[in-house]
Amino acid sequence: MISRRQFVAGSALSLGAALHADPLGMPLGCQLYPVRKMLAQDIDGTFKELSAAGFKMVELCSPPGYEKAGFAPLIGLKPAEVKEKFKAAGLGCISCHYGFKELKDNLDDRIEFAKGLGLTQMIVSTFGLKPDATMADWARAAGEMNPIAEKIKKAGMQAGFHNHHFEFKEIDGVLVYDKLMSELDAKLVKMQFQVSVISAGYEAATFLTKYPGRFISLHLADWSSADKKTVAIGKGVVDWKKLFTAAKKGGVKNYFVEMDLDLMKDSVGYLHELKS
Repeated sequence: MISRRQFVAGSALSLGAALHADPLGMPLGCQLYPVRKMLAQDIDGTFKELSAAGFKMVELCSPPGYEKAGFAPLIGLKPAEVKEKFKAAGLGCISCHYGFKELKDNLDDRIEFAKGLGLTQMIVSTFGLKPDATMADWARAAGEMNPIAEKIKKAGMQAGFHNHHFEFKEIDGVLVYDKLMSELDAKLVKMQFQVSVISAGYEAATFLTKYPGRFISLHLADWSSADKKTVAIGKGVVDWKKLFTAAKKGGVKNYFVEMDLDLMKDSVGYLHELKS
């Protein structure tokens, strides 16, 4: 038997959960790159603003690798100090973006920083290949990625690869993304899918279903075909229920909204109400 007070308290908790369903039962996250200029001016204030908007998780960009992009103020901080700033704002951080070259040149240092921060995911943001790169260039980069990912795994973390639109073009009739999926070691490298490639006609759900268990996270954005621009989640052409259903099959563990700050804020309400 439970008391009336316990029943009311339990009902309130259930109501709160219903109001904030959140896709896949995971806390809402956002990427810090869109607010890089704000970070350069006010680290703590930026974190608190994101938290107040409804985000519970953030994805960092490697301070040394993204020094010129606005992350320079974080370089002088120890991992524990950065972690404390997240905690003070009510945020968690388990994932970070890295440039491919910095991992090739400074892998041990980046792993040490990641472990100190408590990360579980180290994501390569791009291979940085030239626009005219051949398929052999893409395959070569993937081959270089595998041993890096193996070392990251031995350090207790998961390596990942983040796509842009670059990977969604065909070379001699083969989609670059499909080629990467055949070259990257499925056990060592998990994929972070950038949903914004919907603007080029590629649907995330297609790849999440085609390659079950190969994904670790998502970057969320929506697209207006009529206006040809990025819009807040739920206001564009992406079928979000379909996407998150496919995400379960894909193996997705977390997701990050990545758009201009105003659009990220406008996306929170829709995601809170979306049941998947």
